[in-house]
Amino acid sequence: MAIVTAETLRDSYDVIVVGSGAAGGQTAYTLTMEGAKVLMLEAGRNYDPVRETPMFQENFRAPLRGTGTPDKPFGFHDATVGGGWKIAGEPYTSASAESGRQFTWYRARMLGGRTNHWARNALRNGPYDFKPYSRDGLGFDWPISYEDVAPYYDKVEMLIGVYGSNEGLENTPDSPDGVLLPAPKARVGELLAKQRVARLGVPVIPLHRAVLSQRQDFQRIPARLHPNNPRAQRILADSMQGRAACFWATPCGRGCAIRANYQSTTVHLPPALATGNLDILTDALVREVTLGSDGRADGVAYVDRHSGTERRVRARVVVLAASACESVRILLNSRSPSFPNGLANSSGLVGRYIMDTVGSSVGGQIPLLEAMPPHNEEGAGDHVYSPWWLYREQKAGKLNFPRGYHIEFASGKYMPNQYTAWALERYTGGSYGRRFKEDARRYYGSFIQFTGRGEMIPNENSFCDLDPAVKDKWGIPVLRFHWQWSEHELRQAAHMQQTFAAMIQSMGGSVIGAVHEDGRRAIAPGGYIIHEVGGARMGGDPKRSVTNSWGQTWDVKNLFVTDGALFCSNADKNPTLTIMALAWRCSDYLLEELRKGNL
Repeated sequence: MAIVTAETLRDSYDVIVVGSGAAGGQTAYTLTMEGAKVLMLEAGRNYDPVRETPMFQENFRAPLRGTGTPDKPFGFHDATVGGGWKIAGEPYTSASAESGRQFTWYRARMLGGRTNHWARNALRNGPYDFKPYSRDGLGFDWPISYEDVAPYYDKVEMLIGVYGSNEGLENTPDSPDGVLLPAPKARVGELLAKQRVARLGVPVIPLHRAVLSQRQDFQRIPARLHPNNPRAQRILADSMQGRAACFWATPCGRGCAIRANYQSTTVHLPPALATGNLDILTDALVREVTLGSDGRADGVAYVDRHSGTERRVRARVVVLAASACESVRILLNSRSPSFPNGLANSSGLVGRYIMDTVGSSVGGQIPLLEAMPPHNEEGAGDHVYSPWWLYREQKAGKLNFPRGYHIEFASGKYMPNQYTAWALERYTGGSYGRRFKEDARRYYGSFIQFTGRGEMIPNENSFCDLDPAVKDKWGIPVLRFHWQWSEHELRQAAHMQQTFAAMIQSMGGSVIGAVHEDGRRAIAPGGYIIHEVGGARMGGDPKRSVTNSWGQTWDVKNLFVTDGALFCSNADKNPTLTIMALAWRCSDYLLEELRKGNL
């Protein structure tokens, strides 16, 4: 990749994009393919998954058998090489020591950001998810509808490659014909679950996942994505031909040397760089957005992570796409006489109403899956999932919580890891020698885990601001988190536990561990699911939002936000696909404003 240095930067750019993950990658791709000169600033190091991914290394060959450590929480082979929940020299603080009031902030300090480590579950928000307040009187409606975003979901799915199926289920949108790739076959444990949980009314359908189940149609898709741009079509076609179909060999969290799964580093950045319109500066931690004498943004100030030197770069437009809370931190640190409380914060809402996903899990052992003969269990993570199925019951007031969750599955003979050993020991009570080998052969592949991913409703007690005393190693004020789950989320987590236990029992299995009726014990800590969104929400009223419906800040017209900070709500769908769809939509608007001379 063409990486620039501080000495080789241009004097000025059309657009500076802060961040290189889902939002930053999509923003830079859209802008550069249409001719804009873009500088991308990444706080972490350069990273090349084609060169660095450990495709065929087994866990048992890794230190500690590949298990997690404080600096590598997802294991030795995980793609996240410069980040995690704790980063040396880059603290964050909590406003409360009370149990359940902490937020754990995950940051990926590397080119591509969190797209190098994510589940690749690519679910569309549905019509209900853009108008939740209108449905039940809680939270906030978005200023846009599903119909506004649907064309961009189509584009993103075709660009990154998403497999799945159309099932016609309520608030679980289908994709147009020819957009999705074929879904891989379900495994035996997933098929058994589908058969048995049908008795409970729980649907089990193919998951939409950003992995190539077959090669992309490089002859048809580029013309659909860039109909009036032959050069962009050629560049994208070349990039798509460089991606191979998945051969189901390596966990996606390691990265992908054959570019079969979606990562910004293998999908967005290669064609953007091929245009000649993108410069990338890594190890550049942005401190603030700078303003000119006219009150418009004129660039950013950043710190070189190696030297500690502060520098400035200039552009006509600045786009924050650094992840929700990181973009909030930049805005709050961009203080001036005109904006004493932080840039674009005349509403007082920068940092307010941050959200994560509600998470809870229950595992079990299924006798019907014991001692299975060797068979092909290859694949890319989960192949099926259960979308939320109780909309009507919820609308009728038959549930004690207002928003839903989807269910993710973990079953089959995946590569043994720490959970495999834990489950075996918990179930058998521990065994040794020949008995241990017999138990391992008998029970390997018979364990299943159900995990919920549910909607959090924004609340006034969940926000972030600047810590008045703590700074990072470069002297930049750090974020202080205020966090509180509401009773809505706690009751939802308890419902998850009861549902998952019933699902395991319907399969003839037994639950391993406790089933928590108390939502406080059932729910994962805030931030743990790594789905934080909100903090600079879009809206139709400058007094009640930070940006307009295009991600353009109300206070500074040439300052945009295109990451998850824009979210008005956090549906039960994983947010990454929506982040990219909104980033594409915002970038199209930005380009048009540049053409008109408004920026």
